[in-house]
Amino acid sequence: MESLIRDIKLAPEGRKKIEWVSNFMPALNSLREEFKASHKFEGKTVVVSVHLEAKTAYLSTILKEAGADVIVTGSNPLSTQDDVAAALVDMGLTVYAWHDCTEEEYFMFLNKALDHKPHIIIDDGGDLVNLLHTTRTDAKERLIGGSEETTTGVHRLHALANEHKLTFPMIAVNDSYCKYLFDNRYGTGQSVWDGIMRTTNLTVTGKNVVVAGYGWCGKGVAMRAKGLGAHVIVTEVDPIKAIEAVFDGFKVMPMIEAAPIGDIFITVTGCKDVIHKQHFEVMKDKAIMCNAGHFDCEVNGVELAEVAVSHKNVRKNIEGYSLADGRILYLLAGGRLVNLAAGDGHPAEIMDLSFAMQALAAEYLLDHGKDMEATVHILPHELDVRIAKVKLQNMGYDLDSLTQEQYDYLHKVQ
Repeated sequence: MESLIRDIKLAPEGRKKIEWVSNFMPALNSLREEFKASHKFEGKTVVVSVHLEAKTAYLSTILKEAGADVIVTGSNPLSTQDDVAAALVDMGLTVYAWHDCTEEEYFMFLNKALDHKPHIIIDDGGDLVNLLHTTRTDAKERLIGGSEETTTGVHRLHALANEHKLTFPMIAVNDSYCKYLFDNRYGTGQSVWDGIMRTTNLTVTGKNVVVAGYGWCGKGVAMRAKGLGAHVIVTEVDPIKAIEAVFDGFKVMPMIEAAPIGDIFITVTGCKDVIHKQHFEVMKDKAIMCNAGHFDCEVNGVELAEVAVSHKNVRKNIEGYSLADGRILYLLAGGRLVNLAAGDGHPAEIMDLSFAMQALAAEYLLDHGKDMEATVHILPHELDVRIAKVKLQNMGYDLDSLTQEQYDYLHKVQ
C-alpha cells in the first residue's frame, strides 16, 4: 500500500535530522547492531504510532534493518514533521502522516496502518489499542501484542484490563525505570521549556509559573522552571505529591487560587478540564497557557473560545483570545503537546533510553508474546539495568561492584 505524506521532496532535510540524532543514541545503536545481525524481525509487521519526528524515525529504521516491515504513523496531528516522514518513505518504510492533519485524516492514517495487520504495535496514547478493541478488531488476526509509550496510554490500558476487556498483551514501557525516570522528568522538563521559549521568545525568570500535576513530568517541568528563575506554584489532587512539591520548595494551592497569580500555566496531568471557564475569568492579562500532558483537553479550548469575544493567531503556535474586559489570554500549540507541537520533543540522549526500551519490548514480544496473558506487563528489571549500563559506559562513567562477601551479606539470612 502506498504511503500518504505531504511531500517526498522534503526527504533530504529529514535524513539530516535522523542522522543527527543517531549520533547521540548509543543504547539504540548497540541494539541496532545486535538486531541487524540476528535479523530477528524477518517476516514480521510492526506498526509504530508515536510522535513522528527524528528519534521515532530512527527507532523505526532499526526495526526495518532487523527485517521487519515497518508502518509508521503519528500519534498527534501537530507533532508530525513532514521532512522526517518523507525521509522514512525514501528509506523504504511505509508512512501515513502529515503535519496538521484533520481529526478525520488522523484516524484515516491509523486505520491505513492497521490495514497491514501488524504482528506488533508500538502505541503512544492508546489510540491504536482503542481501534483494535472497537472498529478494527479485524486487524488483530496476526497480533502478538504491543507496547505503550506514555502515561495516558497506560492509564487507558489499565482501564481496559481492569474490566477484563484487553484482548492481547501490552507492555507498559512507560513504567520501565529507564523510561519514566528520565524521559518523563528530564525529557519533559527540558523540552517543554524549549517549546515555550522558542514559541514566545519571552523570559522565564521572575515570572509566576503554575505547574498543574506533580508526577514525574510535573517534577521535571517545575525543576527546570526553578532553574530558569521562575517562582513556581504547583496544583495537585494527590496529597502525597503535594507534600513532595512543598518539600521540594514550591508553593502548592488550588488552581482557582493560582489562576489570578500565574503568568505561565503548564498542565501535566493526563486529565481533562484542568484549566477551564472559572479560571479564565480570573486570569491576569496576557497569561500564557499550554499543555504537556497528552490530549488537548487539559486546557478547555471550547470554553476558552466561548468566554472570548474574538480570537486570532498572533504568532506561529500562539492563539490570542480577547475577552470582553480587554484582557487577552494566550494558548500555545492549540492546547496540544507544547514540546512536540511547538518544538522537537525530548532530547535525543533522553529518547535513546526510552526507545531502547521500546526496541527491547518488541523483541520481548517476539520471544514471549504468545505465552503472555492478555493484560498489562512491565519489562523485566534486568533489561533496565542492561540499557543503563550501556548508557553510563558511553557517557564515560563506571560503577563499583559488590564483592562476593558483600553480595552474601545483602542476600543471605544473617
